[in-house]
Amino acid sequence: MPRRINGTALIIAALVATVGALAFPVWSYADRSGTGQANLNASSVATQWGPLSATDRDFLVKVRLAGLWELPAGQQAIERAPTQAIKDAGDHLVVGHTDLDQRARDVAAKLGVELPNQPTEQQQGWLRELSAASGVEYETKFANLLRNAHGKVFALIAEVRHTTRNSLIRQLASDANQTVLDHITMLEATGRVDFDAIADEAAGQATASPVGPPPPNGNLPPAPSPVVPAPGQSFTSIPSTRPGPPTAIETRRP
Repeated sequence: MPRRINGTALIIAALVATVGALAFPVWSYADRSGTGQANLNASSVATQWGPLSATDRDFLVKVRLAGLWELPAGQQAIERAPTQAIKDAGDHLVVGHTDLDQRARDVAAKLGVELPNQPTEQQQGWLRELSAASGVEYETKFANLLRNAHGKVFALIAEVRHTTRNSLIRQLASDANQTVLDHITMLEATGRVDFDAIADEAAGQATASPVGPPPPNGNLPPAPSPVVPAPGQSFTSIPSTRPGPPTAIETRRP
């Protein structure tokens, strides 16, 4: 009898241990702090325009900081640049950031977000670099410092526009997207942007291996098949103000 009791106790203990081991992963992942969702909720505050996340607030601050140094950089370019292309880029910076800064301050006031009134130390250093340069060196520094800065904030704008749950931030991201893309285009039109340096810097900061098709082996790949409308659909061309073929949008027949 004692042996039978001992055997039963061992079987019960084994069953309890097994159930516990199976239940532990479910419990440990079901509701734990430190997850992305928990961090998002903890960093967000409720507003009448939707939740305002930490990323949203960081975006507001970065839009403000961009204007604090890029606007004076643009004014300086208008006054000092030796070529018209740099002057034109400077003019777009002044006009764009004057408008965008006003929008950012309006949104921040409604959402109760405190904004800085001085550029960062790094941005002040960039302004000092521009002030100390002249001629071709000035043009090169202007185009590359500003193009690099715009490229980095461009990525943040895309993330915020994609993920924000706040309607004011979403609209500001849309406005910033247009402004920053215009500035990038004007800076690249100067012919002074070092695209190799930008690519090298980005590659140096990457942690994952690149993915995509293998490098070409010298032979041209087969031409891709054209997009064919499904039954009941057609593609109508619309005029475009940009060079190149018109953009096609899908329309349905009545």
